[in-house]
Amino acid sequence: MSVDLATVKRVAKLARIAVTEEEAAKMEGELNTILGFVEQLDEVDVSGVEAMTSVTPMEMKKRVDEVTDGDKADDIVANAPATEDNFFLVPKVVE
Repeated sequence: MSVDLATVKRVAKLARIAVTEEEAAKMEGELNTILGFVEQLDEVDVSGVEAMTSVTPMEMKKRVDEVTDGDKADDIVANAPATEDNFFLVPKVVE
């Protein structure tokens, strides 16, 4: 995959970046170099490599997953103008 001058100008316009002709030509070369490097990475065989989150092995900190009701119902409805059995009361809007 390669980028031409028109594509560089279009991307710069979409990003709202003002570029001159010289800057666009320089960016074309830089972007093509970057894309060439990415294409080289596609050639690497990673079929037996496990995904990593860090270069050093570490265990993720986990907490016990406990299902609760939160015991916060009274606090949640405390500032509501009207409540009943920990539910918000709202005026009827449909007849």
